[in-house]
Amino acid sequence: MTSFDTSPQLNVWRALLALAVVFVMLATTGWTALRNQRGPTALEASVTAWEHGRIDGRRLPDAQSAPARLARFFASLSDWQRRSLARRYPLAVGNMNGAPVELRYLANRAALRKAREVERLRMHDTRLSPSGQREAGRRVHRYDSLLDPDRRILAFDPAGSGKVAEVFGNLDRADRVSVVVPGVDTELLTFQRTVRKYSAPAGMAESLYAAEHTVSPDTRTAVIAWADYTSPSGLGLEAATAARAADGSFRLNALLRALPGRAPVSLFCHSYGSVVCGLAADGLPGRVTDIAVAGSPGMRVEKAAHLNTSARVWAMRDADDWIQDVPYLEVGGLGHGADPVSAAFGARVLSARGAQGHSGYFVPGTESLRNFAEIGVGAYGTVACAGENGTCRAGLSEAAAA
Repeated sequence: MTSFDTSPQLNVWRALLALAVVFVMLATTGWTALRNQRGPTALEASVTAWEHGRIDGRRLPDAQSAPARLARFFASLSDWQRRSLARRYPLAVGNMNGAPVELRYLANRAALRKAREVERLRMHDTRLSPSGQREAGRRVHRYDSLLDPDRRILAFDPAGSGKVAEVFGNLDRADRVSVVVPGVDTELLTFQRTVRKYSAPAGMAESLYAAEHTVSPDTRTAVIAWADYTSPSGLGLEAATAARAADGSFRLNALLRALPGRAPVSLFCHSYGSVVCGLAADGLPGRVTDIAVAGSPGMRVEKAAHLNTSARVWAMRDADDWIQDVPYLEVGGLGHGADPVSAAFGARVLSARGAQGHSGYFVPGTESLRNFAEIGVGAYGTVACAGENGTCRAGLSEAAAA
């Protein structure tokens, strides 16, 4: 072995190559192609129309105004006026942080119906390839499902691969709010799954909501399945950088600042979603009390203390999760930093018993899901730590929920 073989430069390049190879070779899902966009998207067109609109001669506020200002604007309107705006500008209102959540649900139902009609036409458009027509059919099926009367769609954007967020429970009356932040290959068509239900955002959130009720039946909870950012497609080099996560962190904080009420909020961040949460950490509103990551490739910092947040930081990883084989480093923009379950990182490390691999953390009956649920309702004194000494509970009690 020569001195060149052990030079720092060579070691860096070896690390970069290993990182690239591991991300590509561990890919378990296919690439998702974005549809080409020509001109403004439907959401952009709706926002533009809003910005030129009026209600009974009164100009509408900037759609990008602070949530508090928009909330005051909507509060000043009659119920008929609010509903009128939701019908006229469904995508703008449905994605407007500061609009009443019930009005957003109403607006997104209207937007989903319009999007469904567009895709129904595309199913029979001979200018499209057979695969394009099949994708349109899959979208129609997804819209049919999202339009179920019992579903509460908090955000929806049909552009590209699509974005969506769904609420389980009553967000306005919740004592505790949980937000599930998923990882790669999160889009409209993968928002929910029949097979491997609990590996998809909707299934994760639904499972967490049920588990929180089991852990604390008297606590009114709401859980948001938040797939309202453009995640990397597959586990290639795009997933090894923070570009998608940076945009996602901005969008996540915008949501959190606009949530109604004052209930404590917990973030549950899976896989690449933990990169989003790591970048969002230093801008989180004070009501966010906990950040829990599972199957994390890193949070873009070397230590939990570097996240610059007052929220408690929790981490878990199943023993069979392939993510442990990803190099935990960050060099030249590739990689996401230290391993969140390592002792040096400083997170509170939870048991993930029963999770079975990378996508099983929200499966009913697992210790990982129960731990998430207990954090979600503030039952910190009963969470199960990864070790036998209970160090993850150090300094905590039920009183910490306040």
